[in-house]
Amino acid sequence: MKIGIAGTGKMGTAIAARLKSVGHELLVWNRTEAKASAAMALGATWCATPKDLIQQSDIVICLLTNEQALDDVYFSANGLLSASAPGKLIIEMSTVSPDKQAVMAEKASKVGVKYLECPVGGSIGPAKEGKLIGFVGGSAEDLEIARPLLEQMCKRVEHVGNHGAGSMMKLAINLPLLVYWHTFAEALSLIQPLGLDPKRVVDIFSETSGGPNLLKNRGAFIAQSLIDGKSDTVNVTLNTVIKDLNAMRTHAQTLDRKLPLTELAMANFQASAQSGLGDADAAEHLVRWLKKA
Repeated sequence: MKIGIAGTGKMGTAIAARLKSVGHELLVWNRTEAKASAAMALGATWCATPKDLIQQSDIVICLLTNEQALDDVYFSANGLLSASAPGKLIIEMSTVSPDKQAVMAEKASKVGVKYLECPVGGSIGPAKEGKLIGFVGGSAEDLEIARPLLEQMCKRVEHVGNHGAGSMMKLAINLPLLVYWHTFAEALSLIQPLGLDPKRVVDIFSETSGGPNLLKNRGAFIAQSLIDGKSDTVNVTLNTVIKDLNAMRTHAQTLDRKLPLTELAMANFQASAQSGLGDADAAEHLVRWLKKA
């Protein structure tokens, strides 16, 4: 099957590696061609525009930064939806608001394109191994078309409702994780006077009720960031964390729900970003907090 990937950042490239390993023919497009070099090194074919990508692919997977990026990639003069493409299927994996997903699905249907949202749980490692968790919003009929492909990327595919439902689930799952990220910084500040090796501290947390799977999956990276006082590798930027928290806040407002802990965490993440860490890995928020303590 010819699979197109729009957005070859770290996650897009990891998914490309997985799909290539199970035998798919890959086509890629990225706003900056140089950032698609890793995917092309795997054997993927470069497409000059999103329009070319959808016309040459059976299914297109999108992994984009934010809602503005979706508008640019879908609706520009040579965008994914710039021409009729009957029968094509787009799987949108970007983390955006539920309302945005519903709008995108409606606009895709007007040019004959099938549209599923499937934001995922998991990071680069699970993506390369096909062990993500997919949260699907859209029709059961479209899911049946996409399911064989999704099951090659995900260890678990959950159809949670219509368009927008997948994003609701992804935001809900991310919320306690992101709030935890800041409370973990506060917890570390309490034991900072002990002078313990950060590797030992992270290991202890990961084996107790005080640590989520995050610490098992990224524990070594987090500990090294604490030792070095910085992160040489960027997995998830602080700006991405803030973008996701903003989406959670906006959705909560539509439901007339209050998220007081999320607001407090957001304020602290924003302070770190404003200090110059916006494009740094979120682990540097922990480093900054301990320097303040």
